[in-house]
Amino acid sequence: MTEPTKTTCPYCGVGCGVLVTPQDDGAVTVRGDPDHPANLGRLCSKGAALGETLGTSGRLLHPMVAGEQVSWDRALDEVAGSLGEIVAEHGPGAVAFYVSGQLLTEDYYVANKLMKGFIGGANIDTNSRLCMASSVAGYKRALGADTVPCDYADLESAELIVLVGSNTAWCHPVVYQRIKQAKKAHPDRQIVVIDPRRTATCEIADLHLPIAPGTDTVLFNGLLNWLRREDALDWTFLESHTEGFAAAFTAARESAGSVPRVAAACGVPESDLADFYRRFARTERVVTLYSQGVNQWSFGTDKVNAIINCHLATGRIGRPGMGPLSITGQPNAMGGREVGGLANQLAAHMDFTPEDIDRVGRFWQADGIAREPGLKAVEMLRAVEEGRIKAIWVMATNPAVSMPDADRVRAALRDCELLICSDLFADTDTARCADVLLPAAGWGEKEGTVTNSERCISRQRAFLEPPGEARPDWWILTEVARRMGFADTFPYRSAAEVFREHAALSAFENDGRRDFDIGALADLSATDYDRLAPVQWPSPAGREAARLFADGRFYTSNGKARFIVIAPRPPATAPDDDYPLVLNTGRIRDQWHTMTRTGLAPRLSSHIAEPFVQIHPVDAAAHGLGRGGIAELSSRWGRMLARIDVDADQRPGSVFVPMHWSDMLARQARADALVNPVTDPVSGQPEFKHTPVQVRLFRAAWYGLALSRERLLVPDGLSHDATGPQPDYCVAIRAQGFWRTEMAGREPVTDWADWARRVFGADGEWLDFADSTHGRYRGARILDGRLAACLFIAPTPTLPSSRWLGELFGAEQLDTRARTGLLAGRPPRGQVDAGETVCACFNVGRTRIEQAIRGEGLRSTEAIGACLQAGTNCGSCLPELGRILEQTLDRGAA
Repeated sequence: MTEPTKTTCPYCGVGCGVLVTPQDDGAVTVRGDPDHPANLGRLCSKGAALGETLGTSGRLLHPMVAGEQVSWDRALDEVAGSLGEIVAEHGPGAVAFYVSGQLLTEDYYVANKLMKGFIGGANIDTNSRLCMASSVAGYKRALGADTVPCDYADLESAELIVLVGSNTAWCHPVVYQRIKQAKKAHPDRQIVVIDPRRTATCEIADLHLPIAPGTDTVLFNGLLNWLRREDALDWTFLESHTEGFAAAFTAARESAGSVPRVAAACGVPESDLADFYRRFARTERVVTLYSQGVNQWSFGTDKVNAIINCHLATGRIGRPGMGPLSITGQPNAMGGREVGGLANQLAAHMDFTPEDIDRVGRFWQADGIAREPGLKAVEMLRAVEEGRIKAIWVMATNPAVSMPDADRVRAALRDCELLICSDLFADTDTARCADVLLPAAGWGEKEGTVTNSERCISRQRAFLEPPGEARPDWWILTEVARRMGFADTFPYRSAAEVFREHAALSAFENDGRRDFDIGALADLSATDYDRLAPVQWPSPAGREAARLFADGRFYTSNGKARFIVIAPRPPATAPDDDYPLVLNTGRIRDQWHTMTRTGLAPRLSSHIAEPFVQIHPVDAAAHGLGRGGIAELSSRWGRMLARIDVDADQRPGSVFVPMHWSDMLARQARADALVNPVTDPVSGQPEFKHTPVQVRLFRAAWYGLALSRERLLVPDGLSHDATGPQPDYCVAIRAQGFWRTEMAGREPVTDWADWARRVFGADGEWLDFADSTHGRYRGARILDGRLAACLFIAPTPTLPSSRWLGELFGAEQLDTRARTGLLAGRPPRGQVDAGETVCACFNVGRTRIEQAIRGEGLRSTEAIGACLQAGTNCGSCLPELGRILEQTLDRGAA
């Protein structure tokens, strides 16, 4: 039997270990690594489906220049020559790299060294700027360094866990399962969730505070004031190990001096607020875990420091089971921070101080090293638009979709003098704008390391040959560096050589004053690098690392942690009569970023298949919106279309939209086109969580559902073409053995039978039902007795379920009952529609779950799992299973 390859998951910052085993048929099986300290064998739905994303369909297989396939030599010469010419004519500030938290540390290191050390500018920034830059800035202001002080194990020893701005159940499911299991083992462990929405994470909460968006600073200033008033401070710690408490406390008292005042500002009941304050004050071991709901604001850094202030005031840092824990969005956001992937860092947690510039310059032998910070992500793309940046190299990310004000960003990229893209995929929104495309090796195809949210460095290992001519990013960058004249300082022949240099730089002239030190790994042999087990930094050479801050010393000039004065301020743009609702963007359970990878796995699209806007019933009624319809969202920056989801768990006055859909899979569904590009003045992180929008009903003349063996391709634009009028709303969804397309359009179509034949093909047998008076059409194309495509049109969003229709594509021959069902638009007699998918791992639908609850007398999620397997793999669906159980039992009781 083939031994499994130990590697790590390429998705979120949890950093799960996985075991990958090749099969005889060329497929691979993926399971959690029980020995990895991050996940202990658990995987979420995305990690469990990794084996389904490894095909070469859609991959960029060869270098391309101006749309022409070329050799690697020509492509590399083109990139190196063009960058050199631009630097010579306009200076190093005219060149930029926009990199990614999905790069491996070795890729990141070479990119940073090339830009800052040898091109001589600092215009390299990362998409991690969009998710965790405020945490970096907050930690540095308070602790003196970008030092995450906690471990995941602290979540299991904490007595109180405060989850702030983090839908952990969906965005970091494995950490959520660890918390849930810890609470199950010790029911007295307390969980408080602070989030404007009631999310799946609230399933385990003892208290949920649905605060008004952006009021976290008031909330935590109020907590600091409460701690002082109730004499719950650690005065010994304060006096010995911190500075600035008096000023921070005065600001807190002035802005949040009483429970009634804070409760009014936050929009929560006074009793619930006081309950949270009492829990925090009386509990010694407290971990505050936070994510994008804290970071993604124009004052995100202040939010981070408001949280840290409360931990410093109580001395709850540097000891087990306590501390402020930022959980990152990407697999190697932390690795990027280590190597200097942010424009305002140098390398190895060093900054643009004269001492650090000199040190790194000597280590790299770089006389022309950059001497001041570069442009942060939003500033960088604005400089592209203005022509100050002539060339930008985008690596492993998709800014035409993920950046705020995304339409403007896409236009800037399209007009840039030179856009280079290194990517796995040939056709992304960003790649469509590129002059040069370089095929990068992806997960499972290259060697390297990543660092997760708890500072644990793990190996990613190759188990596949890169397809076509794909190469690792570090190799591409090294070859460009050599062609630019820097061969002597870019001698790398393997990822191990890059890693050793990275580790050596961390230890270079480091006497313990710098937090990041992995000098113990600087002399790893190639064999030791291959076998490297997960290791947490710091890992200095010659001495054992103690728990960070256990001695009460911090990385500031005087060794004391700093309180930061927090003066709460509102979001950058307030709602008004034209844009009365607040847009909050984020992730959903089974998808990742812009879906270039997760969109390849059919089961990951089975739970939530379309872009949606979640809105409270009161707001839905006020704006004439009904569940299942299409909404048109607009802001001062852009527009999108999304399916309407009316849900009382959404806070009134706010709407939620996921950020995953791009033009590759949907039309007019890029959520970040709406987002205000304002940024935090300290961290440069955009305010993704608060954009005023207008939401109104998209008045469609028709709604459509198409299923086909091949993807339905409708032309871009909304004008007539050979097939007739095109849909305004169009979402392509990959399913098992077929494609599903959801559509809606303003312009009527007079002959749907003709439209269907033009789109799907006229040959074969066609079944048609048309009721032009009522705007209904049902048609199916049959080839050799098998269903090839079907189309359903109605004047309302009420269309047949795709679940039972999809099952027809597996039939070798369509019988009479199936044909009748197609024309009738409902399952044939005897066939049960399993309903919308709840458990993606085992493809268990809602209807099947409800039937089992009623028919089998199930009374717990464990019982549902034993009966149907739902929830027994990754556990991501357990919160939804709990809700379905409660609702079904309530209906039965009624």
